Amino acid sequence: MRTQVVIIGGGPSGLLLGQLLHKQDIDAVVLERRTREYVLGRIRAGVLETGFVQLMEEAGVGTRMAAEGQQHDGAIFAYGDRQFRVDFKKHTNTPITIYGQTELTRDLYDAREAAGAETFFNVENVVIHDADRDAPYVKFSQKGTEYRLECDYVAGCDGFHGVSRQTIPLTIRREYEKLYPFGWLGVLSETPPVDDELIYANSDRGFALCSMRNENLSRYYVQCSLSDRPEDWSDTQFWEELKRRIPAETAEALITGPSIEKSIAPLRSFVTEPMRWGRLFLCGDAAHIVPPTGAKGLNTAASDVHYLYHALIHAYHDKDMEGIERYSEKALARIWKAERFSWWMTNLLHRFPEQSPFDLKMQNADLEALEESDTAQKLLAQNYVGLPY
Repeated sequence: MRTQVVIIGGGPSGLLLGQLLHKQDIDAVVLERRTREYVLGRIRAGVLETGFVQLMEEAGVGTRMAAEGQQHDGAIFAYGDRQFRVDFKKHTNTPITIYGQTELTRDLYDAREAAGAETFFNVENVVIHDADRDAPYVKFSQKGTEYRLECDYVAGCDGFHGVSRQTIPLTIRREYEKLYPFGWLGVLSETPPVDDELIYANSDRGFALCSMRNENLSRYYVQCSLSDRPEDWSDTQFWEELKRRIPAETAEALITGPSIEKSIAPLRSFVTEPMRWGRLFLCGDAAHIVPPTGAKGLNTAASDVHYLYHALIHAYHDKDMEGIERYSEKALARIWKAERFSWWMTNLLHRFPEQSPFDLKMQNADLEALEESDTAQKLLAQNYVGLPY
């Protein structure tokens, strides 16, 4: 078997890259180790930068997102008994879009199937060969049958635990990591959102976030211990704790209900360099992870797709290899800025076990400065809606 590009990973970044390449008549095969139903069952974030929205539109899969997505022009920040709004439209003239990752992934799968593009599900034993040479190939198995897939390039969109990053030799690969001493307990409920915009709350009990998927589906989070398990928290305990951490008037307006999904996610900052080895390229979580505080996880994957997609277009259509050669450099330049913003937001809004009284005063002063400074709010807005590609 042969294709031009093998995409390892059938999540949103791999699917988006595949659909963009299809629009440019570049053949790509997607390999996914799970089923389509499993991928669509994963509950993930839904805050999209304008760059991501534009990529979806360019890929021809933006119709439902345009109809059902919610545009937000700002976000609310609360601390102590104070709260303020950062106006994205005022500072950047750019909104964010709320559209669940599950829904955009569904849109991408539907488009891929309609195009007749080939996807292998339930693949096992994926091994990338000769990525540092001119003729790479990928071996894998499916239902006991062994396959060899020859290609020009391999896009590793298979996440933190995938095979793509591990294919780059340790003598070449360098990894940077910070683990945070807490997690996020997230609850999804079929209830109307408590506010029209996201609410980020810093309280003496820890961080909380009020978010949403649509007008009847809400997503809420509270900072929790890494030793906690979802089953340790009843719905009643979760709602009571959330109310303690958000502004009183918001707590009074909160409509609660049974959780339809409950999970705990640890927080991590992670980057691997380089993001290219020969004809192998890393995209998304295969190369980097951000804490979710800055809503950058899915959006950093989209920026990787942007750089790789354009690099492949120029390589195939114009015989111009500059984008290929500079992919890692360009992608990492933007990734480290997103890592900084996510790290800063996490430090601004969470309670850390080792924080001294002085540290807490500095955190409060930082929030006051953000509330009072138009310049500080503009910097936050520019990063939150997404830096240019």
